[in-house]
Amino acid sequence: MNKNYIFSSESVGEGHPDKVSDTISDAILDACLRVDPKSRVACETFVKSNVVCVGGEITIPKIGSKPLSSAFNIEQTIRDAIREIGYVNNDDVFHADQVFINNYLTCQSPDIAQGVDAKKADGKKTAEQGAGDQGIMFGYASNETPELMPAPVMFAHRLGRELTRIRKAGKLAKWLRPDAKSQVSVEYVDGKPSRIVNVVISTQHADGVSHAEIEKFCIEKVIKKVLPKNMLDKKTEFLINPTGKFVIGGPQGDSGLTGRKIIVDTYGGMGRHGGGAFSGKDPSKVDRSAAYMGRWVAKNVVAAGLAEKCEVQFAYAIGHPQPVSVHIDTFGTGTVADEKILKAVLTVFSFKPADIVKQLNLLRPIYSKTTNYGHFGKEEPEITWEKTDKVAALKKAIK
Repeated sequence: MNKNYIFSSESVGEGHPDKVSDTISDAILDACLRVDPKSRVACETFVKSNVVCVGGEITIPKIGSKPLSSAFNIEQTIRDAIREIGYVNNDDVFHADQVFINNYLTCQSPDIAQGVDAKKADGKKTAEQGAGDQGIMFGYASNETPELMPAPVMFAHRLGRELTRIRKAGKLAKWLRPDAKSQVSVEYVDGKPSRIVNVVISTQHADGVSHAEIEKFCIEKVIKKVLPKNMLDKKTEFLINPTGKFVIGGPQGDSGLTGRKIIVDTYGGMGRHGGGAFSGKDPSKVDRSAAYMGRWVAKNVVAAGLAEKCEVQFAYAIGHPQPVSVHIDTFGTGTVADEKILKAVLTVFSFKPADIVKQLNLLRPIYSKTTNYGHFGKEEPEITWEKTDKVAALKKAIK
């Protein structure tokens, strides 16, 4: 196994077209959960130019057969989400108050509902709540950063957050606009992050600002402020707006779709991904809830000192309450055998979909907090899957 290498990860800003779509989908999900925590939501969003299309399946038990519009104002929810991102400038083709909205939301299929609901149904083998779909999920943790996340993706997120903070504060760099991307390449020596090889920032800007001003600002006020000084050296390369100009951005410049930034949302490519997107899905969908569960498990394994890195993989069948497989891989960094860690994990945690929802308290309108800059490595109290509250139980189970 090569322990000396360079690894790169990227992040995107809130105004990136795909993240605009994720933001709208999660805003609709949260609106549904405020009305009824038992809402079933699968919401997809497509954006392009001055158009927003939302589609998918939503059932809110509390309103029965009434139309979704009786529960909350869908159009206002969408416009508020766009406004919060920052698409409110007079020169924005994609503008919170001017976009055209097409709504193609329908009810959840009863065939899917009977598999997920906690009740017996024809052909269903158990009355327990089942997984909302088949699929594979992964969770990952590493001791490279205080958040127990891979360094490259956390560094890329830091850049994006700082650009957004400055833009929304409105004091410095008033030429900043919502669309942005960042990328960080980290050199590993003996498997440990050693130095930052290069940093890429592409940020949308108002017309008329010089490239030299953008470059100086991004290097001095963003990169050198938020990245570890001891990992930047004279050889670190800074690539700022490499095309030279980035005035046309957001949905005007490119189409956006929910779920197209799944690597940004997770571990930046360090650690595998099951393929399922998160945003717009309620926690009965294991694509989302089980991925959060996997992160919780992996993070507690690393926090307990049982491994320097940990990846958890498990799989489900739709309608079935138990995972069909669970696997642990510590990549040779475990202080005890992976088989022993797996046994402890299965003792401490329950992977049933209903138990995941209960353990992580997922029936709350918290998902807009997850949308941007990764679903993992955050410190907000609502993000329960980042807690290291099972360290003692894991250590006890290992003994």
